[in-house]
Amino acid sequence: MIPAKIDSNSIAPIRERDVESIIDWFDQHKQSFYLLGLSYLSNQQQMEELFYQTIIKVHKQLPRFKRDTSFETWVTSIFIHIYRELSYDRSLLARVETEPRQDFFKALDCLKENEKDAVVLTYVKGMSKEEVAHLLQVSENKIKGILFSGIQSLRIEMGYGPTFNGCKEYHKDYINYLERTLDRPRKIDFEKHLYHCQDCQEDLASFQDVMLTMLNLPDRLEDFHVPVDFIENLEARLAEKEKHRQKRNKKRIRKGFVFAGIFVLLIGIDFFTGAFSNLYYNWTEKNQELRAFLQHDLGERLNLEDESDGVKIKIKGTIADEVQTLVFYEIEDTKKDSQYMMDNFDGVFVENQHEIMDGEGYQGFYPPDLESDMNKEEKNVYHGKISLQPINTDNGTIKLQISKLQKIISDSAEQNGGMGFQIMGDKIGKWTFEIPVTKKPSVEYALKGETQVEGIPVRFDKLTIAPTATVLHYDINMEQPNKQIDNLNFNHLQVNDKKVKVDLYARSFFDTQLDVNWISYQRHFSPLFGEKPKEVNVQLESAQLTFDDHHIIELDSSKDYPQTFEYAGSTISIDKVEAGQPAKVVISDHGIENRAYETLHFQIFGEDENAINSMEMYTEGVLMDKNGVVYDYNKNPVIYEEIEQPRHFITVLSVELQNDRTGEKVNPKRLEIYGYNAIKYLDDLVKISLK
Repeated sequence: MIPAKIDSNSIAPIRERDVESIIDWFDQHKQSFYLLGLSYLSNQQQMEELFYQTIIKVHKQLPRFKRDTSFETWVTSIFIHIYRELSYDRSLLARVETEPRQDFFKALDCLKENEKDAVVLTYVKGMSKEEVAHLLQVSENKIKGILFSGIQSLRIEMGYGPTFNGCKEYHKDYINYLERTLDRPRKIDFEKHLYHCQDCQEDLASFQDVMLTMLNLPDRLEDFHVPVDFIENLEARLAEKEKHRQKRNKKRIRKGFVFAGIFVLLIGIDFFTGAFSNLYYNWTEKNQELRAFLQHDLGERLNLEDESDGVKIKIKGTIADEVQTLVFYEIEDTKKDSQYMMDNFDGVFVENQHEIMDGEGYQGFYPPDLESDMNKEEKNVYHGKISLQPINTDNGTIKLQISKLQKIISDSAEQNGGMGFQIMGDKIGKWTFEIPVTKKPSVEYALKGETQVEGIPVRFDKLTIAPTATVLHYDINMEQPNKQIDNLNFNHLQVNDKKVKVDLYARSFFDTQLDVNWISYQRHFSPLFGEKPKEVNVQLESAQLTFDDHHIIELDSSKDYPQTFEYAGSTISIDKVEAGQPAKVVISDHGIENRAYETLHFQIFGEDENAINSMEMYTEGVLMDKNGVVYDYNKNPVIYEEIEQPRHFITVLSVELQNDRTGEKVNPKRLEIYGYNAIKYLDDLVKISLK
């Protein structure tokens, strides 16, 4: 038997004996895994399929098993994953007649997925809360909360009734108290409360009954025996699979001899001409961006594949460096003509993120490109990429889990704000990958360059040339009392004779320098392959600024409106002031020509300054491009991407004010403006020298 924590010596026999030793291991652990399977499935054929596919996947992924968790926990995670895949394949579950379920399993079937997982793994499989938390990728406290809600749900399903009125602030203590792990001060407080609270006594008593039932499950479930021929049937299926695999390999070997001769010839050509790598990737990789990385030996080509509910995901390649980790993928809908993309902020999860990745690192966003030639070739295939945080080691394996994809269609830009695509809903599934990555080196160059933007000093101090991006590091001075730069926009960066475009979707993140008067920013540009800087120039485009300009206007709902006041060189109108619940204030300024501000920073106060605790704003506005052309997006669709450096002017502000605490009428008394935002256009080419 393999111990809970296995070392390299104990796993070696499994690798040597191949799939047979994995079957032996399952034979020794079949009872606990069979009971785990019964919690999810109700038929021996379904159970056999679950074991069969789990053994195949364990065998396939065994070389990647790491000893940061127990072997049994690792196998359990695969077992649960395979069950979920099978549950999405309704055709499989419908092929066999469902056998009658025991009452306990019927109750389990009524739980939410996360509740069922936590309850089954803790009480049926007998895992510790720490192991369950690791497997389900949540905190131990979160597991306790899920177990609590799961037991509450089981209590209803097991006939205890839906109505219990225990005090909610003590719910979090139930499990720790019954397991005798509640710390002493909290335990004393809880028991004092129980003594005086009849509702909590009844609530805890019924909760305890269900929890004791769960704790005694291992003994109760011993009567559920694994069928005698269960393992033998699995061995027969696996032997047949191996027989077919060997036949296929023989055919591939024959074909391989022919290609090998051509390959050797091409290798010889490459030795003398250096042309083979370009020719090879031109033949085999249609994604031009990935191809460029591969041709410069900056990435790893992969062919990992997983399928769920008819949607197949292939991981085509990765590029990892100090900046980020790029993952190139292909998604194929095998059932319909649909295209799906990944959103790395929704439905994409790195299981071992805390172990392998820099939690503070950059993670970019890349919108779908439906206009590329490769994404126009097939209606059911989409090629894309996602950005993950940079890895914190020289090499490793990213455990990527995907639970949701977004369906996308090409769309008229006029109907979709200029984006050229629409998100048409989600595709739920379960795709799992173990992606090997190797971090490629980056080169940093110290810079010396300064400029001023609207009188505010800006200095450039470093250039990072990484495989996935070129990063410009710069600092902005914060000493000016009445204005500051919120964001500096660039057109391009020129290194020697090469220009690289700014990444419009890369966020500019910042941190405070040791000198508190400066803030450090980074801006990302397209990659520079193998370029050694001699000259560095940067083209500025615009700056977003905040101006402090304090002004107070008294309001009186008993007076007639509109009334006007002067601010920042403009005449602003207060069109309406109404007391009520909610109160209403409307402010407008339609004169945008030569207007200094775009949006205002303000607050509205009532007679009691603490009375207003809810303020909702509704705005109207226009866009004006660099040449003064105005676009009213409230009247006509606007292709935002096609407007040259647009400025967004708010023309009407409708404000509703409420007192949610007392429900009393609000009477607006004062409009207090603190400052405003504005964009300033720039056309400066800054020459930067290397230190």
